[in-house]
Amino acid sequence: MTRPPASHLALTAFLLLLGAGGGWSLAQLGAPLPYMLGSLLTSALAVAFFQHRFPKDYLFSQRFRMLFVGVIGVMIGAQLTPEVAALLPLMLVSIPAMALFVLAAHAMNYAIFRHLGGYDRSTAYFAGSPGGLIESITMGEAAGADVRLLTLMQFLRIIVVVALVPVGMSIWEGHPVGSASGLSLGPNAGGDWLGVAQVMALAVVGVALGVWLRLPAGQLLGPLALAGALVLTGLVEISAPPWLLAMAQVVLGTGLGVRFTGMTRAILVKGMGLSLVSVAGMMALGVALSMIVARLSGLPVDMLVVSFAPGGVVEMGLIALSIAANPAFVTLHHLVRIFLTVGELALVGRLRRF
Repeated sequence: MTRPPASHLALTAFLLLLGAGGGWSLAQLGAPLPYMLGSLLTSALAVAFFQHRFPKDYLFSQRFRMLFVGVIGVMIGAQLTPEVAALLPLMLVSIPAMALFVLAAHAMNYAIFRHLGGYDRSTAYFAGSPGGLIESITMGEAAGADVRLLTLMQFLRIIVVVALVPVGMSIWEGHPVGSASGLSLGPNAGGDWLGVAQVMALAVVGVALGVWLRLPAGQLLGPLALAGALVLTGLVEISAPPWLLAMAQVVLGTGLGVRFTGMTRAILVKGMGLSLVSVAGMMALGVALSMIVARLSGLPVDMLVVSFAPGGVVEMGLIALSIAANPAFVTLHHLVRIFLTVGELALVGRLRRF
């Protein structure tokens, strides 16, 4: 991979500094998940008003983002304990509910994008997928969907969920979630530089393993599995300072915000409206199923709501970390959601011949 031009690196550094400033400002206001939402907001605004000044073909560094996805994977893996493993049999109740969620959410989204948005059948079908971002774009392109609209709606799904779920969970919990709520990341929440080095090393090795083994969401699952295995042995104790999680939030939020590059305001406004309707419907469905599963299994409703929220695996794991809602358990549900969604995309897409 060629090294990005200096102008690209300079813009990335500026956007990250801008995002950190936006995150700090929201943290002072007691906002939920402030560093992710603040950086997402500032980078999206920068794209909306100044993208004509961006260097040609600017791309946010995916290798840099991958490193911090790995950091979050390590932090989630550090939460794997025998207590979490004991919850796995209860997935026999929640997994069938997840399958129902995938089918119902996809059907609802198809109707919204086809009839309210006016998208063609192929674009509406693949844009309405409640997961599997890369897979839906790849399959949709092969089926003749409008890749520009498909990509926009898939990224907006993640962005809108990331923006709304922390707010909703803060209202539910009665206090802000995320770093503004005094999140503890391990036995030594203050952490030290040795702990930071340990987390970064595990992130690098875990990402490499996940990619090499071609694991689903390998950038996250590789570090998660590596850290979890080490913690379960009882030989390793992983802790990290709160600022490392804040830094990971800034990188992820900025990376999401710059996804708006190249879109006209008219397309963005229409897409945002459709996405709000879609996400509201999916969240209502997810909350209803969460309450039913909670009644049948005894699992906490807040943990199930985050498990059914149709956002990205990384972002939902980060929110789960913020509310101490068994992030490993939540992440497993999102991996299952993506697996079920991709399978349904392939099967129905082949039968319908979009």
